[in-house]
Amino acid sequence: MMNKRQNSQSIGDILQQYIKKSGIQPKLDEAEVIRRWEDIVGSMIDKHTTKIYLNNKKLYIRFDSAALKQEMSYAKTTLLDNVNRSIGHIVADEVIFI
Repeated sequence: MMNKRQNSQSIGDILQQYIKKSGIQPKLDEAEVIRRWEDIVGSMIDKHTTKIYLNNKKLYIRFDSAALKQEMSYAKTTLLDNVNRSIGHIVADEVIFI
């Protein structure tokens, strides 16, 4: 008969603990924002986005158009809300256009 561990954990729980302890969650969040970017902002804005990265809960975005950068500056709060909602938790608390 096999012995069952009293403190058995699922692989998912073990992975979550590892991610939390290792500090890689921000990079995973960044990768997920990049992966979902077109769904978050639409194809037109996606096509004009040249760089996206997260650093210290700040979302940095570069566009190839000054006009789009100006237009998006009016929608920072909405953009931030949409990004965080898409990921399922707060990945950024500020948007910075570079």
